[in-house]
Amino acid sequence: MNHDIRAPRVLLIDQNGEKQGVMPTSAALEAAEEAGMDLVQIVSTSEPPVAKILDYGKFRFQEQKKKAEARKRQKVVELKEIKLRPNIDVHDYDVKAKAMHRFFDEGDKVKVTLRFRGREMAHPELGMKLLNKVQADFDEIAKVEYAPRMEGRQMIMILAPK
Repeated sequence: MNHDIRAPRVLLIDQNGEKQGVMPTSAALEAAEEAGMDLVQIVSTSEPPVAKILDYGKFRFQEQKKKAEARKRQKVVELKEIKLRPNIDVHDYDVKAKAMHRFFDEGDKVKVTLRFRGREMAHPELGMKLLNKVQADFDEIAKVEYAPRMEGRQMIMILAPK
């Protein structure tokens, strides 16, 4: 910015956004001072570097506003967890499915955890059957990000919205 620009020549763009052409940096600084603004180096990698006449304080303020607006609009994807049991009843399953629909509508991922207790560990195929049913029920609105897998006493699957 201003006297910190080290390039001997710059491509000048005036405050109206019009190209003024390649000129010595000193002449560009004089033009910026005449306009009562700052000379800011916009693109330093080009040959010659591009410098623009603008109000630097106003420029920084507008950049901060753009960044704040971008942060405000971004959605942080959360990982919600639904816990099931191998011998879950139909109505209980429907309640869990309704909650999963809500999570997908909000754009969140869902981790389905199927916990085995006691002798249920002898029949992991029942758990796999239930998780395949969950996968089939949500096939239109969600994709499997982490396939059903046994981890200790529980079986885990992660679904993400499409």
